[in-house]
Parts: sequence; C-alpha cells; structure tokens
Amino acid sequence: MTLFLGLGIAGIVLLVLSLIFDGVLEGLFGGVLDGLFDGLLSLPVIAGFLSMLGFGGAIVLGTTGAGTVVATAAGVLAGLVAAWLTWTFSRALMRDQTSVTPRSDDLVGTSGSVVTAIPAGGYGEVLLQLAGQPVKLAAKSAAPVARGTEIWVESALSSTSVAVRPVER
Repeated sequence: MTLFLGLGIAGIVLLVLSLIFDGVLEGLFGGVLDGLFDGLLSLPVIAGFLSMLGFGGAIVLGTTGAGTVVATAAGVLAGLVAAWLTWTFSRALMRDQTSVTPRSDDLVGTSGSVVTAIPAGGYGEVLLQLAGQPVKLAAKSAAPVARGTEIWVESALSSTSVAVRPVER
C-alpha cells in the first residue's frame, strides 16, 4: 500500500513541477524527448500515468484485498486511461487557435460615418466596424466633412486615429 501511495504522490509532485517549470524539465533531457511519440512522453502525461497507477493500485488493494498483482494491473489500466485522457486533452488545447487580432491597418478601405464633424485639417470622430464591432476613432480629413456623411478610410494614422475622405456617389 505504501508503494502505491508513494507512486501516486510522486505523480502529483511531478505534475506540479511540470506546471510550475513549464517546459524547463523537458529541456533537462537535452531535447531527446522533444516530439517523440507526438507528446506521449510529455511530463503531464507521465505524471498522470504515475499518479493513477499509484492511487488506482492503492484503492484496489485497500478495498478488495485481491493482492498486489491485481492491484498493479488495475493501477496500470487506470494509469493508461489517465495518460491517454491527458494526452488527448492537451492536444485539443494546443489545436485551439483564436482568430487573428485586428490591427489598425485592417481599417483601410472600410466605410463608416462621421459622428462629430471633421474640420479641414482638424480632427473629428467617425464610427467604423472592426471585426464586426463598432469602433469610434478620431478622424482627420483634407476637406471639411459634415456629421452623418459616409466616409472611406484612406489610412491609419495611429491606433486611435484615421485619415478619411467622403464617399462620392
């Protein structure tokens, strides 16, 4: 029983170390395990296997009294299931990608409307759509533009201001 509990605790300690030192422990092996078996030998997978081997074996040994061989077999089975679940979950998390963050240059060529009149050579405000969200930005134009006028963005001056021109129809 003590051996199984020791293995379970060692697995949890290994998992905590792999979470704290994220990738540092893998580097200790000099990249030998890097990419080997597509992540099956990562520290979280090994830690999951080791802890479930220990705790699963301890539970079977303590509740059934079936013997060390049966408890070890049950622990190995539980460890393999935990390792597979850890590997599958980590692969799913690594595939989870967010969309590209919009930049101010993405506004060039979009249309919008003036919410605060733009004087010649001065700044006003425009309402634009960026990634489906309304964005209110400072706007500059060579010619004066009245409130409510539809505009096109010619260039991004900064992350909060754009150069615009009125739409001519």
